[in-house]
Amino acid sequence: MCGIAGFCGSFEPSLLDAMNAVQAHRGPDDAGVWHDAANGVGLAHRRLSIIDLSPAGHQPMWDAGRRALICFNGEVFNYRELRAELERDGFAFVGHSDTEVVLNLYLRDGATALSRLNGMFGLAIWDTRERTLLLARDGMGVKPLYLAQTPRGMLFASELKALLCAPEVSRDIDPLALRHHLTYLWCPAPRSLLAGVRKLEPGQMLMLRDGRVVRDERFFRLPQESGRPAATTMLHDADMAVTAVREGVRTAVTRQMVADVEVGAFLSGGLDSSAVAAFARERMAGRRLQCFSIDLDARDAADEGMTADLPYARKVARHLDVDLHVVRAGPELADELATMLYHLDEPQADPAPLNVLMIARLAREHGIKVLLSGAGGDDLFSGYRRHAALSHERYWAWWPQRLRRWIAAGAGRLPASSVFGRRVGKALRHADRDADARLAGYFEWLEPDAADALLAPGLRSAVAGNADPLLTSLRMVADGVPPLERMLYLECRHFLADHNLNYTDKMSMAAGVEVRVPLLDPDLVALAARIPVHFKQHGHEGKWIFKRAMEGLLPRDVIHRPKTGFGVPLRAWLRGPLRELMQDTLSAASLRDRGWFDPKAVHALMERNHAGQID
Repeated sequence: MCGIAGFCGSFEPSLLDAMNAVQAHRGPDDAGVWHDAANGVGLAHRRLSIIDLSPAGHQPMWDAGRRALICFNGEVFNYRELRAELERDGFAFVGHSDTEVVLNLYLRDGATALSRLNGMFGLAIWDTRERTLLLARDGMGVKPLYLAQTPRGMLFASELKALLCAPEVSRDIDPLALRHHLTYLWCPAPRSLLAGVRKLEPGQMLMLRDGRVVRDERFFRLPQESGRPAATTMLHDADMAVTAVREGVRTAVTRQMVADVEVGAFLSGGLDSSAVAAFARERMAGRRLQCFSIDLDARDAADEGMTADLPYARKVARHLDVDLHVVRAGPELADELATMLYHLDEPQADPAPLNVLMIARLAREHGIKVLLSGAGGDDLFSGYRRHAALSHERYWAWWPQRLRRWIAAGAGRLPASSVFGRRVGKALRHADRDADARLAGYFEWLEPDAADALLAPGLRSAVAGNADPLLTSLRMVADGVPPLERMLYLECRHFLADHNLNYTDKMSMAAGVEVRVPLLDPDLVALAARIPVHFKQHGHEGKWIFKRAMEGLLPRDVIHRPKTGFGVPLRAWLRGPLRELMQDTLSAASLRDRGWFDPKAVHALMERNHAGQID
């Protein structure tokens, strides 16, 4: 796990040191830069040493024959199997890192090597033979990679802030990206909030020559893009499916335990993190697994529809006989907002990153550089409330358009001051849309028209008529894929990669901690696609198959506990400790000075929120 940066074009070599300095938190153990003036290529690397702690793991790294040079951020979990294969083919190795394996695999197979990597990564490989620079991001988008095409060439980095070391990168706002942030709370790739910066998409590779893209391909596609698996490969037998899921998760966790440092785990007390901890505990060989959780002030939990995590986390820790370290945080956690915003680079209107930051800091204080996360369970096996709401559409989706329009209008009048009103209103407010538009609508926190109304007139006209990016992505899904699988595609393609995984990477790396996500192992992703939708969302019960798979391994009340978000009591904060900050930041003078928003529209929205008319 590291930070990478570099360029292909006519840039000064001093830019490499500047980019490395900005990303120093990502790699406190080592640093390196390399520059080829003749070819206009430069690579920079900050290292967090996880596999092969020796100097042989230093980057940028040459192969033994100095044919190619790599800058690598992440981990490849099947590197030992790949290394054995390469050694049989006569490849020599200097050290024992996964990075050297990736480099030699590229030298043998070219860009097709990317499809063989089971891992999380952003990488750059300079090929002296072809005079090309390869950039790639892992298939699930666990690791970020930002790009900026300028008149002088292409820049890339693990974090957007490193690109801003180059004055050529425009600081102008992308109006459409701003609108996406208001609509979803995050911005779908490839856009970023800055017009001059783009995100490499999950499973995408670029080949550069002389500062320009000469090849742009996807080397990984989610299963839904290929259609439904053949009937012969679907796991229609419930007992067989339960066994396959249990062993699939066990294999994925075991695979991601590989490290030359101690591995710990998040433990919220939810099904996903508890399952990961349970299987990690099996691999500890007599050592105690170190787990970490956060204890938030629960006084306002009911207002958020949240249940306290810590009692469940403690119960799981006792059941598994693991050590549980807890960081306690109350309203003072809001004081970390400025730190959170700096490290996120992109606005993400969700305070959950604060939890990751606090837990990662605690882990590092206990000497833990690697944490296993339960992220992805809801997105593969159907665990969000919107999945249950989608399953209820069968009761009304066949009604005439006029009647569904009446339902949608009524949903908009439900009181936002209650948890029930918020949830029912969100489930039904798009009842009058067609099927795919309803799917996209479940991800909206603010109606697109309402978001447009908040923008200053000049920006409002700039976003008029633009297509919904989630609907655009749904066009990649094969015909005949069921609605729930189409929604799960959006979860993985966007909500995970553009939101959850993005903030998890930024916040953990801010503390010098690597977070791994075993539930997004490519083999497990493929297995989940073979599970029938009625084994995932079983009536009113989400993650039915995953819950059955963990019976006997975890306490029953942990498996079947109410779903709660990984968040903070934000509504209470906005009424209390953050109210003054919000009013100051969104004052009419401040809004007019920035020029992005219509002050009257913003204040009307705030007043309706304070009155409980909207959420």
